[in-house]
Amino acid sequence: MSLLEISLRSLAALAAVLVLPLVAGQAEHKVMAHMQGRLGPMYAGGFHGWAQLVADGVKFAQKEDITPAAADRSVFRLAPAVALVPYLLAIALLPVHPGLAAADVPGSVLLVLAVTGVGVLGTLMAGWASANKYALVGGMRSAAQLLAYELPLVLSVASIAMAAGTLSLAGVVEAWSPWWLLWQLPGALVFLVAATAELQRVPFDAPIADSEVVMGPWTEYTGLRFALFMLAEYAGMVVMGLLFGVLWLGGWQGPFADQLGWLWTLLKGSLVVLLIIWIRVSWPRLREDQLQRLAWTVLVPLALAQLALTAVGVVATA
Repeated sequence: MSLLEISLRSLAALAAVLVLPLVAGQAEHKVMAHMQGRLGPMYAGGFHGWAQLVADGVKFAQKEDITPAAADRSVFRLAPAVALVPYLLAIALLPVHPGLAAADVPGSVLLVLAVTGVGVLGTLMAGWASANKYALVGGMRSAAQLLAYELPLVLSVASIAMAAGTLSLAGVVEAWSPWWLLWQLPGALVFLVAATAELQRVPFDAPIADSEVVMGPWTEYTGLRFALFMLAEYAGMVVMGLLFGVLWLGGWQGPFADQLGWLWTLLKGSLVVLLIIWIRVSWPRLREDQLQRLAWTVLVPLALAQLALTAVGVVATA
């Protein structure tokens, strides 16, 4: 691969992680406005509130960048980058078209899971470094949530990899069959719930819980550093949506896949992102004990059962 091709692929991944999360954020504004009758976001700029996202960006850019005097300055300032950069790497690994990924590497399933797991550390770093009790409580909740939901998420993906017989995301898409929608449905539900919890989205937003711990680990952040955490959240939604589309919905497979494969991948990922937004609109926040009980008594056993079912199916059809 030439240096020019590497540069173009890197720029494409960077553009995706900067543009797609903004589209997801704008979609959340509008979807929530319609579902909950929130008229405010529908006015900015006139037609359908198109300028709301621009107004939010200008607001963040104008705010002063403050680092608390008692904070661990280097860790405090590094945390937003640690939260965002792993999703850039994850997007680079996702195949969006036959033979097309910014970084096509063997074992891409494992690598995507590894880098998305690192992204959560940015939240933990923010909570620890802020020298604020609310931020620390939010960071501790994030750590507990990460430990609880990482296991069912990994187990559900392992089931798909076992069914496909490969650890390559592109290989999974090639091996995908429509009947997987039924065979792997329990694993798909586990992944969706666990991914929503990993992103700390409603109803799993106990680490943020603005009514209890202000803004959790982000309490002391202002301006563009706070905006980077928000961008990381929406980038995580995009990554998890595309990953779900690749693993469970066949990625680029569809009519005219050779020409429109990238469009099918984006459409399937977009549907999952809209579902995550819909969940936020529809469900109240879980208590911390309910959150842990769901993970350990429901999701983990269900993911293990799916893994055992997949193993039986693979052996029976070998």
